[in-house]
Amino acid sequence: MIETVVSYEGGLRCRAEHAESGTVVLTDAPKDHHGQGGSFSPSEMLSVSLGSCILSIMGIAAQSMGRDIAGATAPIAKEMADAPRRIGGISVALRVPGDFDARQRAKLEGAAHACPVHNVLGIDVPISIAWIG
Repeated sequence: MIETVVSYEGGLRCRAEHAESGTVVLTDAPKDHHGQGGSFSPSEMLSVSLGSCILSIMGIAAQSMGRDIAGATAPIAKEMADAPRRIGGISVALRVPGDFDARQRAKLEGAAHACPVHNVLGIDVPISIAWIG
């Protein structure tokens, strides 16, 4: 198991360091929630994790079919809700270059919905995934 250490630096900023590579990620609270907005917010990082996971799992599925989805994108819209403050919904709009037959597309769409980040959320928040032309 790889451990990531997250430390609070003050000013509503956190620093996470990946133990294996030393890569550092900073998060800031958003400006509308008393933060500096100088980096991704923690809830935006959840969206980044979801999008990265979806594309990675789709990439594995594409490789198994002898295909490459390099250049695919996953714009993510995150809607916040209040009382309590939480993520109210997430929409993912997949853009995948290339032509796929019905079987290949179904396999890629199934992979998108099988993303471990999506599955672990297990929360009553709508997460829509749409394939955009």
